[in-house]
Amino acid sequence: MSDNQPSGVAGRLNTSVAHNARVWNFWVGGKDHYEVDERVGEQVASMFPVIRDVARADRDFLGRAVRLLADERGIRQFLDIGTGLPTVDNTHEIAQRVAPESRIVYVDNDPIVLAHARTLLTSTAEGSTDYIDADAHDPDAIVREAATTLDFGRPVAVMMLGILNFVLDTDRARDIVRRVMAAVPSGSHLVLTHPTTDADLGGEGNVEAMRFWNENATPPITARGRAEVASFLDGLDLLDPGLVACSQWRAEESSPVVVPQFGAVAVKP
Repeated sequence: MSDNQPSGVAGRLNTSVAHNARVWNFWVGGKDHYEVDERVGEQVASMFPVIRDVARADRDFLGRAVRLLADERGIRQFLDIGTGLPTVDNTHEIAQRVAPESRIVYVDNDPIVLAHARTLLTSTAEGSTDYIDADAHDPDAIVREAATTLDFGRPVAVMMLGILNFVLDTDRARDIVRRVMAAVPSGSHLVLTHPTTDADLGGEGNVEAMRFWNENATPPITARGRAEVASFLDGLDLLDPGLVACSQWRAEESSPVVVPQFGAVAVKP
């Protein structure tokens, strides 16, 4: 892990407790994590071996969704809430590969993500990227700050991949989605992934693994069933194939592994 961090980050960074962004980075094969993250990540993986498949499937889903929105749906603005640590093919890289004029705003409140934000701020000359140090629990602040880069009079793709599971109260999570989607116009999209313990996606093993996580890492996490996840999409029109395992959403292979992580893309009518 690099010590080259922006001013103020070190004071917020707790390296004694495993943190989701760093453990997730460990699961996808990155290098931006500490020993404590590896220990917790290995323990979770021993309890729930499919977690590495989940991490990779979530990342692949992001790529397919952004390409679809930029290429087929004409979206040129992306609000990526819960960015996580930079890796290969971040949202702006995928979108600007299709449409160089695309504008992307990243949002996260993890100090280690902020430390790497410079990686997310590279952009084509035609487009733009920005980073907001903000909490998903404060959607109004996110929208207010994002408006300096994004035009909320034009469609926006709101990316919420693996973020609502850290909002433990389901009513509050629904309110966050409603507030953000209320700020964007017709033709905007919501891109969502969320872990589940539903048996039809093989999620039973998530129960003990999440209990261990909540006792040994931060922030605390919750899984939700299909009906609860579907409620985040109320008032929106789902794109085919609907709410499915993120690995199966418009999969590029004939028989993708089924992971206990829902994925969906929906459009605001």
